[in-house]
Amino acid sequence: VYTDQSGPRGDDKAYVQSMAMLAAQKETGWGRVQGKAMLSLEPLMSNRGYPNLFATGETVGGEGLVDRQHPHDLFMELAARVDVNAGEASSVFLYGGPVGEPALGPSAFMHRGSARYNPEAPITHHWFDSNHITYGVATAGFTNSWLQIESSIFTGREPDERRWNIEKPRFDSWSVRATWNPSKNWAVQASTGRLKEPESLHPGEDEQRTTASVHYANGQGLYAMLAFSAKDRKPGGTLTAWLAEANWDIDDHHTLFGRIENVKNDELFPDHSAPLHDTPFRVSKFQAGYAYRLPLTEQFNLAMGGTVSAFAKPDALDAAYGKNPMGYTLFARVSLGL
Repeated sequence: VYTDQSGPRGDDKAYVQSMAMLAAQKETGWGRVQGKAMLSLEPLMSNRGYPNLFATGETVGGEGLVDRQHPHDLFMELAARVDVNAGEASSVFLYGGPVGEPALGPSAFMHRGSARYNPEAPITHHWFDSNHITYGVATAGFTNSWLQIESSIFTGREPDERRWNIEKPRFDSWSVRATWNPSKNWAVQASTGRLKEPESLHPGEDEQRTTASVHYANGQGLYAMLAFSAKDRKPGGTLTAWLAEANWDIDDHHTLFGRIENVKNDELFPDHSAPLHDTPFRVSKFQAGYAYRLPLTEQFNLAMGGTVSAFAKPDALDAAYGKNPMGYTLFARVSLGL
């Protein structure tokens, strides 16, 4: 990927994203057993990650990471799931492991069909799915063809800067999530969770995170999602975010995709001496992209494309970001498998 973000806080960088997912499954007379692993070599990237204007979350050198997206950890998932039949098309299940994802929020952005070819993380990532890499997760639930209800205990603290190791689980947080599938094309989820001190720079500050999302897939290459999240800091105020994104595979080669985000963020000035430190600002990002897809073999695929982004922000941020900051990204994506 190559990205160039404009303005005083902008930067450019060429970098490599990577993710490998492995799964094993065994059907039994009483249910099903699954093992899951997900790995990334993004720790080879600098801890500063890549430029992403108005993104915040996690730290570098003990300071808040701002206007950049952090790299993922080597271990993104090491977990197992056991389903036990509980009637026709129904089961109860247990999921968990040293690295996993609790029952909170929509699917992580790299797994959503609506963001399938978008190389950039949403600037609302830490409102919706920042917990997709959690060190210590245990989930119990019930599922059938149209409803899934689940609850987790997990570690509330976000991953630290040491991205090659597996961190000690704490199991100090909880969440509940319900997902309703009114048809094969629609999924609706609502969730809430209490996170114990999720951010290392805010010791003693917990978070009640509540999300809701609607997902659509027509089975012919069109995917879309609309989502809302509220982070209620305890102590502190509530910061909300909206996200809409879509991916349209027009035919076998051409894909259009886009994302619109709106977020209230008070972490844009992490320096305690800055006049605007802890001041919340509502910012919007508008992104459009195109990918040309080229199947090389039945399982080996190449996609090449790019995105352009524009922002809407308060005038008070002009000195830091410029009058009309913009960004663009070029990428080549190689995939093996589905």
